[in-house]
Amino acid sequence: MNTQQNREERLWEYIDGYASVEEKTVIEKLLQTDSAWKQAYQELLEVNTILHNSELEAPSLRFSKNVMEEISRLQIAPATRTYINNRIIWGLGIFFVTLILGFIGYGIGQTKWSTDPTSSSSVIDKLGQIDFSNFFNNTWINAFMMINVILGLFLLDNYLSNKRKEYRSKQI
Repeated sequence: MNTQQNREERLWEYIDGYASVEEKTVIEKLLQTDSAWKQAYQELLEVNTILHNSELEAPSLRFSKNVMEEISRLQIAPATRTYINNRIIWGLGIFFVTLILGFIGYGIGQTKWSTDPTSSSSVIDKLGQIDFSNFFNNTWINAFMMINVILGLFLLDNYLSNKRKEYRSKQI
């Protein structure tokens, strides 16, 4: 099978004129001496003449309009709003908000609250004395928090744009 396929490839290159000069001379010698090569060459020449003599069918001028009419008869998929469950979206939003609040709580828990209990300074002064060196000091936690903040902003943007669309549709 491999030799027959190789033979056909070489003969097609010869018929199409893509064979090199050395390849042409080798194929011409094979066509004169080998009957299998000669028979394959005659068959491929017949196929080549049939391909060149046949006319390609062109679609009708109304083809695209006919296709569009057939598509309009079919039921078109409903809008995303009808098949996406809003409870799932809200659940994901609540999950991410809870996760962010949990990380903030974790960060606050990692801070060192070093205030002097004997001093009677105000709350603002005490906040200035907090050691923030341990607050989110892990690189992985910072990266995870940044991704969650970005996802939360996308969710907020999606929510606000949907509200804006609903508001505009009510005005019209």
